[in-house]
Amino acid sequence: MRRKFIEIFEREGSAIAEEAIKRIAALYAVEKEARYKPAEERAALRQEKAKPVFEGLEAWLLLQLPKISGKSTLAEAIRYALGRMPKAKAYLEDGQLELDNNICERSIRPVTLGRKNYLFMGSKGGGEAAAIAYTLIETSRMNKVDPEAWLRWVLERVADHKMTRLEELMPWNWAAE
Repeated sequence: MRRKFIEIFEREGSAIAEEAIKRIAALYAVEKEARYKPAEERAALRQEKAKPVFEGLEAWLLLQLPKISGKSTLAEAIRYALGRMPKAKAYLEDGQLELDNNICERSIRPVTLGRKNYLFMGSKGGGEAAAIAYTLIETSRMNKVDPEAWLRWVLERVADHKMTRLEELMPWNWAAE
């Protein structure tokens, strides 16, 4: 939602968009402070510092909406933000969640940059297999697990493993071994 306000501010110089950007920046300031801390500490810090900012942003956006034309791009950005805020609130209570999806976007950038090349995987099945492989590799990296070691470990066990217990083969469980 931040991106929409930035685009409007750059294009129109809107004071409301600028204020929204500043309020969102305050949330990122809390995230900077919370970075690298255990999930419980992140959640506590967010409750103390980010929750009032988040709730203030939401209330402020609700107050701004009636003041502007409903057909404007700013009104559209505000409605977009307000529509996402109920689900985004979960990050305030769960220290494992992130404020945005930047980590995921960065991790898939090589895939999106090369997607035209991946059209030539040989078949639809080849493309699906590549997508699964990329997902497994990035999941292990996000859990600070060596993808090659984890995949070798899984492949040694998966043939004899019960389908109802696949959770045991996930990277976060391997890391504990």
